Amino acid sequence: MTTRILKFESTPNPNAVKCILDRTVSDRPRSYLNAEAAIGDPLAEPFFALEGIRNILVNGDWISVNKLDDAKWSTLKPALRKVVATLPTSS
Repeated sequence: MTTRILKFESTPNPNAVKCILDRTVSDRPRSYLNAEAAIGDPLAEPFFALEGIRNILVNGDWISVNKLDDAKWSTLKPALRKVVATLPTSS
């Protein structure tokens, strides 16, 4: 069964969005400030393969994603949906 983003929640930071998921993907909070920090983590690494991702925070059934200033949410949100669909369900 794949994981889905139920909704995107805006944050006070226009370069951040909270992705509310349909299931738990992590049993503990995890923060990745860059791609190097995510190397080897099957949960985090796929996000940094997307162009424009600055950092992510994962906690239970949500993921907060921060983008670079010049990246567009209109491009990133569909790509985030695809990445989330490939995530392990709990790690």
